[in-house]
Amino acid sequence: MGRVETFELDIAPLGQSPRTIYAYLPNDYDTSKKTYPVLYMFDGHNLFDNATATYGKSWGIREYLEQNDIPLVVIGQDCNHTGYSRLGEYCPLPVRDSEWFPDIPTSGEITAEWFVNTLKPECEKRYRIRRDRKHVGIGGSSMGGLMSMYCVTKYNSVYSKAACVSSSMDICLDSLLDLIAGSEILPSTRIYLDFGSNEVKRKSSFARCVDNLLRLNHAWSEKGAKTYPHIVVDGMHSEASWETIVPVFIQYLYPELF
Repeated sequence: MGRVETFELDIAPLGQSPRTIYAYLPNDYDTSKKTYPVLYMFDGHNLFDNATATYGKSWGIREYLEQNDIPLVVIGQDCNHTGYSRLGEYCPLPVRDSEWFPDIPTSGEITAEWFVNTLKPECEKRYRIRRDRKHVGIGGSSMGGLMSMYCVTKYNSVYSKAACVSSSMDICLDSLLDLIAGSEILPSTRIYLDFGSNEVKRKSSFARCVDNLLRLNHAWSEKGAKTYPHIVVDGMHSEASWETIVPVFIQYLYPELF
């Protein structure tokens, strides 16, 4: 059976330090000597266990990987739960005028650098996981999806794949498009990006989300990346909805495991 381990890791200068790290280890981890591909994710508390999930429902990633005997390690970082701190720590680029984003300093660049220079090396010391970019992915939802978009672009030499789920695309879209345009994206890059059809109510909002998705998809495609743009029919902005697309993005990002 697979299992989830936790440990703590300093994340200074960001707050709520040290931070809890959740690591799912596959069914045969203790009986084999092989190394495993790895997916790093944001909001680790929401990934595996309903008891730790913010709203009492996880993504069910452990059950999916365990039941299907998929040899993938998934490592999740706990977010900052204090006030609006999560929004700031998961926002890597300047925010354009937004009705809902509070006026707080953004520190997503620090978070992204910490993933690469602190979290990844520490996990590579603790676990038998692959270090080469071909077998390393990044993923998250909402603001974590935005961070995944940023990370796979800014650190494309580190991550070859990204799961960008229900991403907060609108708040810094122009900056993100500029970043993609100015970055070297290797042709082996695979990016899954989606949003749920029921995440917004108005037709104008839905049209804007589709436009955002297509503009980002086009930008990465122009740079040679392989992409999977997906509008999840009846999808909501919730862990219960994201659980339904876990098989979709894992099979797309790690086809060699199937």
